[in-house]
Amino acid sequence: MSAHNRGTELDLSCISKIQVNQPAVLRRAQQLQALRSVKKEWQAAWLLKAVTFIDLTTLSGDDTSCNVQRLCYKAKYPIREDLLKALDVHDKGITTAAVCVYPARVCDAVKALKAAGCTIPVASVATGFPAGQTHLKTRLEEIRLAVEDGATEIDVVINRTLVLTGQWEALYHEIREFRKACGEAHLKTILATGELGCLTNVYKASMIAMMAGSDFIKTSTGKETVNATFPVAIVMLRAIRDFFWKTGNKVGFKPAGGIRSAKDSLTWLSLVKEELGDEWLTPELFRIGASTLLSDIERQIYHHVTGRYAAYHDLPMS
Repeated sequence: MSAHNRGTELDLSCISKIQVNQPAVLRRAQQLQALRSVKKEWQAAWLLKAVTFIDLTTLSGDDTSCNVQRLCYKAKYPIREDLLKALDVHDKGITTAAVCVYPARVCDAVKALKAAGCTIPVASVATGFPAGQTHLKTRLEEIRLAVEDGATEIDVVINRTLVLTGQWEALYHEIREFRKACGEAHLKTILATGELGCLTNVYKASMIAMMAGSDFIKTSTGKETVNATFPVAIVMLRAIRDFFWKTGNKVGFKPAGGIRSAKDSLTWLSLVKEELGDEWLTPELFRIGASTLLSDIERQIYHHVTGRYAAYHDLPMS
């Protein structure tokens, strides 16, 4: 991963002046969804690229060491080897970008990945995920414990109340505390955009999170009523671009929640390419948070190679 974003000074005068042109954002989102998708060999190549951006995730109340172990195995071997051989990419070391689990399951993931002999990062949601409504002291301790157990990426959730009430300085200082608690682990800040009220708040929260030292900004927990949407993504990506122009710091982007189809993943890649350029299409700067997306990508790869759709038993479960 890239070097940490160490953050910048908070400029509240700059934040207070921000207004987002919602009709223009919605028009851009409609244009995006009208794009023609890539076909055949190009589509297969882009789908394999999408695999390398996935934070393969399990965040269920019934998670056990066994299903985390299966998830880690799937992260190392995301596409059936015979399919990769047919595409002549079996020696490219294609894996998912990371495995993402609850803090209590970090040890299981670290152990499983070590046993599999791979160095895929373990990411963990923390800070009272998904609501972020626990005491700050508790949230900071949760980060520290996850890092102690071996997580090298921490997906934190912000306190949405601070956004909805315009407490931007308090939000900045809270995320600075998260940054400090992460130590050498990368900080991915979840904005929970479906609960922020408006696109202007999404832009402001994005800028505050980057100023405070976030290495990534992420759309959603996946637990909100509304998760990753294209209008929200456009606003966040343009905030990332503005922040880069002002500071020279590249911050990553992670859409999450509701991204289930291979076709959707290609649209997300196209959006990042068009808004930020090819240099952002690396696992260091772009991730997709997903639990079921990989299954559909593998089905599409299977169809491309064999000419038929996979039966239920043809593809291994994660």
